[in-house]
Amino acid sequence: MNNAEPVVLIADDGQTDQGELRSVFQGAGFSQPLQFARGGDDAMAYLRGDGDYRNRAQFPLPCILVLDVEMLRKNGHDVLAWQEGQPGQTRLPVYLLSAASRPEDIERAYDLGAHAYLVKPCTLDALDQMAKQLFSWLKTNRLAA
Repeated sequence: MNNAEPVVLIADDGQTDQGELRSVFQGAGFSQPLQFARGGDDAMAYLRGDGDYRNRAQFPLPCILVLDVEMLRKNGHDVLAWQEGQPGQTRLPVYLLSAASRPEDIERAYDLGAHAYLVKPCTLDALDQMAKQLFSWLKTNRLAA
């Protein structure tokens, strides 16, 4: 992995969801390396560079963080709340992804500094379309060379 390439970190504790997201993001044209965290605790360890994630050449800091809202132990909101007090983390764009669209979850996400709250569509085709739109926006606004 080239350290100059912007990395996208995706935190989701579901193996099936991780595989699906990898496929959808790559199908949408994401050429950036994707790193996966197996939940909120794992995402925080990745961002801190703890344990398995000490090697920054192998696990560089991401330019974008995508968090599943519903994860065991530490959920997406917990990661956002933790990130708020971390030096050097305040400018990391965070996108929450959830199958649910509960108003209280959405409000809390924005209160904690999320850049967007994305409701995961029910079909793979719709998820593909969402990923393409997200990538197009990110390419213009966040991933531009």
